[in-house]
Amino acid sequence: FLQYFFEEDDVVFLKSLGMNCVRLPFNYRHFEDDARPGVYKESGFKHLDRVVDLCARHGVYTILDLHATVGGQNPGWHSDNAHHRPILFDYVEFQDRTVNLWRHLASHYKGNPWVAGYNPINEPAVEDASKLLSLYDRLEKAIREIDPDHILFWDGNTFASDFSAFTSVYPNSVYACHDYSKLGFPQDTQYEGTDQQKQALVQSYERKVTFQKKRQVPIWNGEFGPVYDADESVNEKRYALVAQQIAIYSHEGISWSIWTYKDVNYQGLIYLNPDSPYMKLVSPFIERKQRVAADRWGSDERPLQYLFKPLEEWFAQEVTPKYQKKYPSTWTINDWIKCQVRNTLLSEYLIPDYADLFQNASMEELEALAASFKFSQCKRRDRLNEILANAR
Repeated sequence: FLQYFFEEDDVVFLKSLGMNCVRLPFNYRHFEDDARPGVYKESGFKHLDRVVDLCARHGVYTILDLHATVGGQNPGWHSDNAHHRPILFDYVEFQDRTVNLWRHLASHYKGNPWVAGYNPINEPAVEDASKLLSLYDRLEKAIREIDPDHILFWDGNTFASDFSAFTSVYPNSVYACHDYSKLGFPQDTQYEGTDQQKQALVQSYERKVTFQKKRQVPIWNGEFGPVYDADESVNEKRYALVAQQIAIYSHEGISWSIWTYKDVNYQGLIYLNPDSPYMKLVSPFIERKQRVAADRWGSDERPLQYLFKPLEEWFAQEVTPKYQKKYPSTWTINDWIKCQVRNTLLSEYLIPDYADLFQNASMEELEALAASFKFSQCKRRDRLNEILANAR
């Protein structure tokens, strides 16, 4: 799977769109097992090196993004967090392992001119921001003892949106926001390109870069992008949203990376062919997940309101009003119900069904499933790619 997911055809395609840098997300588990902390698997570098070298061969830089840390750096599924607490910040042992992993990575990649830099922690989210800043201090010192040259890309707190607790800046560093818009996700209000909506996009962006502008440091938008729908009329509005966001970044003169390159037809620039072996196998399961809104990302929960609205109202009735707001402040009781009930508990119950799909597959069948991710087997999201190719 990792081999087929990104090969030379993929980087040639990205280069053809005018892209000059790829942000490479990876999980600490590629390098370290929890049962053997601190014992690094050299196999972890196999595919990371392969992609870095492929990109370099075609004049494309890479940014190394630790997307999932030991213990989880936020309550989200994307940090490989099996629960709702970012316990990276609760245990010094987990922080030590994260710092030591970056020492290991910096030792390996120092001096590589095609690695643009390191993104030490993706989307941290911790209520006590001093814990994040303390860990950042440790990471910066540890990396710089080994590699003084590569750029460090620091995400803001609360999913790379909040720099309010930041007071100082590190040398040779960029401060990264993530600029997702709710208008790009399933909800009743869609992007129509009104002056009010355009202004709201600017205000959302400005809120995330106040610190950078005040301290006159470089800005990088490390992630943005909508999810796409089966209804192309909806997608046209989301393409317009992407174009408007890029126009803001162009006006501001900042660099950006869109999320994401390749997937099962959620957000990708390219996506798996519905007739591929993998999609034929898993499509009923994906449809089931969508029906029950198990995924946090891109699920349309509106058909389930008849079930969850009464539960939300019951919580609101029973929980003392002044204690109803929890960190993150933008999350409502409904967000926490989604996180705990559907995105965690229900999803855990669904995992064995997904695993069962592959239980009796032969090695040849597994190979064909993995090959579904090859560039030549995928479909392109042409309108999105046109927008990206024309971006300046």
